[in-house]
Order: sequence, then C-alpha cells, then structure tokens
Amino acid sequence: MAEPRVAIAYDCLYPVHTGGGERVYRRMAELLVERGAKVSYVTRADWPTDAAPRAPFDLVGVWRGRIHDASGTRTASSALAFASALFRHFVRHRGSYDLVVVAALPVLNVFAVRLALLGARTRIAVDWLEVWPYRKWRSYAGAITGTIAWVLQSLAVHLGDVLTVNSGFTRERLRRYRPQADPIVLGLVDLVGAEPDATVVPPEPPSLLFVGRHIPDKRLEALPAALAHARREVPGLVARVAGSGPETERARVAAEEAGVADAVEFVGRVSDDELRRLYLESSVLVNPSAREGFGLVVAEAAAAATPSVVVAGEDNAAAELVVAGVNGAISDDVSAAALGGAILRVLRGGRRLRASTLAWFDAERVDRGLGRSVDELLDRLAMLERSP
Repeated sequence: MAEPRVAIAYDCLYPVHTGGGERVYRRMAELLVERGAKVSYVTRADWPTDAAPRAPFDLVGVWRGRIHDASGTRTASSALAFASALFRHFVRHRGSYDLVVVAALPVLNVFAVRLALLGARTRIAVDWLEVWPYRKWRSYAGAITGTIAWVLQSLAVHLGDVLTVNSGFTRERLRRYRPQADPIVLGLVDLVGAEPDATVVPPEPPSLLFVGRHIPDKRLEALPAALAHARREVPGLVARVAGSGPETERARVAAEEAGVADAVEFVGRVSDDELRRLYLESSVLVNPSAREGFGLVVAEAAAAATPSVVVAGEDNAAAELVVAGVNGAISDDVSAAALGGAILRVLRGGRRLRASTLAWFDAERVDRGLGRSVDELLDRLAMLERSP
C-alpha cells in the first residue's frame, strides 16, 4: 500500500488536552505521517474556530462540548454525542480511509465506527487504553450506567480487525473476554524525550513531586500523611503538587490535618518547561493513583533520573513500569506507613538509584518504542489487505 489513508478517532488532542492518551494518539499520528501515511485526526474541536492547533496531519473537528462533569468523570451524554458525531463522519467518508484507529474510551466510539463502516473495506484497529472489571465500572459511573458500560465493553472487545493496548496488564484483561486475541502492546516510553540536563546527583533539599489531574482515582489526598511519615526521618523533605482538579481542596485539607501544610506547595497547572524543571529538581515522583492505563509520568520522571513510587493495585498498570530498587519503589497501599516507607526507600537509594533509573529509561526507550508499534500496526494492515 503506497500511501495508506488513516483516521485516528479520539475526543481529545494534545497539546489542547494534556493527558496520556492524547499524547499517545498525537505521536501515533505523527509517526504514521513520517511513514508515508495520509492521516486525519477526527476529534472534538475544543479550540477557538480561528486558532486550530498546528499539526502535520489533518485535523477534523466533528463535535464541540465538555466531556467531564465537575468531579472529573466522563459524562454519558458527551460520550453519546461524540459517538454520534463519529458515526456521521464515517458514514459520509466510507471510502476515504484504509484504516481507522479508534479509542475504546468511551466504548461507544467503537460501535459508532463499526456501524458506520459496515460493508466497507476499511480496517478498524481498536485501541484499549484500559479494560475495566464490572465492579470498577459500577464504582466509577454508578449502578445503572456502569452496568451498561461494562456490557458494552464486553461486546466491543469482539470488534476490530486489529487490537492494541497500552500494557501487558491490559492485554491480559482483554484476553479474559476474547481469549484468542493477539493485541499489539504499544511501546510508549519513547513518547518522552531524553533529558540532556539529567543528573544522578540527588537534589537538595530533598523533595517529592506529584503530577496529574486532581481526581479521586489519583488519590492525592494520601500524599500529605505519607510526607509527614517520611519527614520523621528526613525533616527537610518537602512536596510539590502539579495539576488541578476537583480534589485539590481535599488535598489541601489533608495537608493541614497531617501538619505539613507549610511543606506542600500546590503549583497548579504548569508549562512544559516548568514541568521539566520540577522533574529535574525532585528526589522522587509519587504517584499514588489507583488507576492508570500506562503511567507516562513514571517515564517522564525517569528521563530526569528521578525514581518513582507507585502503588500496587489490580487497576494500576503504572506498577508494570517500576522495578523495585532499579527505578523506584512499589507501595502495597496508600497508608501513611506504606507510602511513606516507599518514599524513604527511594531517598535512601540516592545516587545509585538515580543512576539505575536513568539507565532503565535509556534501555526502555529502545525496547518499548511507539515507532516499533506503529510499524507492527502497518504490517498487520498490509497482511489484512493481502488476505482473501
């Protein structure tokens, strides 16, 4: 296929939106263009009509609107609205694409694209950022909506000519529903560029860093008590909290209650340059999240030679990225003693742990590269085109 025509369907676009999924699809689109594909990014037009972001691919805005409620949870109404917009777009452009990469978040996207392209020669690759069990859907979206979402997910895993996932963790979950599936595990560490100023010298004073949206799943409120625990051994330890969201105030209250309000700085949303500085100046990244589809912040920190602390959990794929004693530590839970103890283990690792963290990053950028995954995706498309 000389010039494959590819569409990527997702309701967020980096850098207008700054989550991990947005960065994955943006970079995937760029890599596809580099390999000679003509790419359209079909998305939510969440930018001024006269100021579309610059991109080396076509931007196709099919809908405008908010997708989260005040608590940071995706709304069912926005999922339905965007899926309807995707359906209309792909019905109108049934002969325009050889491959559509569609994010299964929200899952209605998959059904919209599949229905719109029934009978067409277009191949569909479904990307699963996460696959959730029934109990997680109920806790996230409520009994009725959560049950519906879980049923739709159970059906959607059987759709798609190619499946992709962000981690081995998600691959195994998907195979529970579709045992014969052979998903491509996307290599994502190379989404993070090398940091020329990375140093193995531990920063002074010692500090920990949190980066992410302040939503319940991130469990930011657990950080102050863990900081207080660690400060018993390292009195000068401070924390910087980047990001914002509905849980910010709760975290501030937790800092007051733990007696560390003066040691926690809430810096809000920061620029890329400021975030880079924070990674370089931090002793440890602490990510107490209960749910991560990949955990790109671990790689971002490692590029700066900064080890990470994550929390083990059945919904947390970020734990796959941390090798205890090599690039950080894994806490059993978010209790002050467990999380604070993991922070102390990293701090004690000092120069040795920072050096092994940087070595881990350099190796993983080669072994877990998105470029390789895009090549595999195009190879799968070529194989499908050759099949009867």
